[in-house]
Amino acid sequence: MARSVNKTVPTGQSVESFLSAVQPTRKAEEARVLDAVFRNATGFAPVMWGASMIGYGRYHYRYKSGREGDFLATGFSPRKSALSIYIMPGYADFGDILTRLGKHKLGKSCLYVNKLADIDLDVLSELIRAGLKDLDRHWPVQPT
Repeated sequence: MARSVNKTVPTGQSVESFLSAVQPTRKAEEARVLDAVFRNATGFAPVMWGASMIGYGRYHYRYKSGREGDFLATGFSPRKSALSIYIMPGYADFGDILTRLGKHKLGKSCLYVNKLADIDLDVLSELIRAGLKDLDRHWPVQPT
């Protein structure tokens, strides 16, 4: 099977320009805090993926079916309804960490947080690092 083309790819868009345009102001401030948390937790520079996802690190996957591609290793998006935090690709059970995180909703491989005041940022950093470590066991994580 040929290499698949993901809809969400690195765009080359400036992360700083994106963060400057986030509305409302509270969401923009929280996005800047998350950017600092992710930079510190991962040691990776941020890269825009698609129109609104900020990614840290990347990995190449190849499934048994032959489908393969590249995707962000971890990251976030300051969406209107909530902050979407991507802990990819969701192989491990991080229940012990999540119980200490604070108020959140869980998707398949992402967390939804209404506001940063609802969660413990140190626990989020722990979760980011644990997610990257787990991902790296399946697909080697590369820096961005």
